Amino acid sequence: MADSDCQDSQARVHAAAGELYQIAALMIGDESQAIELVEKVVDQAAIDPCAEADDSVEAARQALIESAVLRLRQADPNAFDVPTLHGQAGGHCIEDDDLSSAGISSSQIASMVRGPERSRLRDWLNKLPVAQRAIFVERAILGWDNTTAAASLSKAGGSNWQPRQVSELFRLALCSLATSLVHAAAAQA
Repeated sequence: MADSDCQDSQARVHAAAGELYQIAALMIGDESQAIELVEKVVDQAAIDPCAEADDSVEAARQALIESAVLRLRQADPNAFDVPTLHGQAGGHCIEDDDLSSAGISSSQIASMVRGPERSRLRDWLNKLPVAQRAIFVERAILGWDNTTAAASLSKAGGSNWQPRQVSELFRLALCSLATSLVHAAAAQA
């Protein structure tokens, strides 16, 4: 490609690296480890800064998630064992496993990830069990469906995750987030 075709290449690469960093920081909970992980993934990824399609960036996202899950699993070998959820499916405070059921929009999540509430979101995520945190990032931040998230966790987490299990843990996370937001709003009032 001609140089003029790639004028925005640096901006695209920086934007992709910034997004990967945000994802890694939410997944791992440690900023220095997130930077290290992003550097590793970007070094290994074939992100073509001149490409029109986002295929290489999506591949980098998936590689980042897999690397983050592997790292978290090394720190806690049982973190991604598939949990037994005894009858919890009917006892959730959220009726469905999407953000709107918790009264949260995609734009609110995006604002929390990139805006002034970023540290509060990270603090909340760090209180979740590791697998639930990974599921929340995959579903709410990346917009993956239950099947894609289950496949990702199964591949890197070493257990056989099913979409239903991902859905149940995501609903639990949404309940927790909704409760956290209600308490934060009440404290501000």
